[in-house]
Amino acid sequence: MMSADPAPPMQRALEMARRAVGTSSPNPPVGAVVVRDCEVVGEGWTQPPGQAHAEVVALQNAGDRARGAILYVTLEPHSHHGRTPPCTQWIIDAGIVEVHASILDPNPLVSGRGVVILREAGIPTHVGEREDEARELIEPHAKHITTGLPLVTVKFAASLDGKISTRTGDSKWITGEESRAYVHQLRAASDAIMVGIGTVLADDPQLTARNLEGSTLPRQPLRVIVDSRGRIPHDAHLLSEPGDTLVAVAESGLQIRGAEVVYILDSDGKVNLPALIQELGRREITSVFVEGGGTLIGSLFDLHLVDKVVAFVAPVIIGGRSALSPVGGLGSERMADALRLNRVKLREFGDDVAIIGYCGL
Repeated sequence: MMSADPAPPMQRALEMARRAVGTSSPNPPVGAVVVRDCEVVGEGWTQPPGQAHAEVVALQNAGDRARGAILYVTLEPHSHHGRTPPCTQWIIDAGIVEVHASILDPNPLVSGRGVVILREAGIPTHVGEREDEARELIEPHAKHITTGLPLVTVKFAASLDGKISTRTGDSKWITGEESRAYVHQLRAASDAIMVGIGTVLADDPQLTARNLEGSTLPRQPLRVIVDSRGRIPHDAHLLSEPGDTLVAVAESGLQIRGAEVVYILDSDGKVNLPALIQELGRREITSVFVEGGGTLIGSLFDLHLVDKVVAFVAPVIIGGRSALSPVGGLGSERMADALRLNRVKLREFGDDVAIIGYCGL
């Protein structure tokens, strides 16, 4: 028997959903809570692909106490056969008498169908509670299911004067420990981490997701290196780290030990970035976390491939004309053409500030 939870049921369901972030992809992270007589009798979150959805876990957890109970779930229960049977039938068979869902399924082929099935079965079903929080949790899935492309998030850290390193290339560390710990959370939540070859040559990064103690997490995102000429050193750290590495090149016939090589040539002799993003989507990569460098980030912005930005600003002045800035590329000719983020949020991490916003989503 589960004890009563002081949090409102949908808030608790959102907490459950957050536990699935980084492990449920390509399925969305969903949380569910079963409440009977004002008591939480079952709860759960989406399991890895091919395993039970959040509603099923919560109903199994509740057992016989689900009959006559109310179900709170962060996403409309799915009504179609995919990797698992429909959740709507589980809900009906369990004897649930009312359903509250935060948002409808973003898949245009099935959106609203689960609600219709439940209502036709005589189960009052309501939609719209804490929908903004629920929608943010599934934004990679929503982008992928509607376009076939992953959600592309660009992250960078800069000084107050807009530098990402000193004139000698020293960049460790601009931000504090709290910011860097959050970056590892963002890595762990992503399906892939992407960097350009310049970052690999300059920093020799591991590109792993780690916990607060510095230990490598069991599940690692795919590492994607944009390396037109195949210049990645054979002893680069990331080639020997846990997880898989994909190197995108623009020269055929290249082989790199410890990595899969994909040949994606653009007309200018470089890696075709739109085609690379499409290829990642084809592989069911729903989220790409881009960490540099400025050349790659600038190209992604120039090509309008960026969906979201996480920019850390640290209270430090670096100076120097030759010190690098976070975004290269062609950029805007006029201020009127400059990209202005929307739905902007500010978060503090120690002395640093993270500016989080969207590029038109």
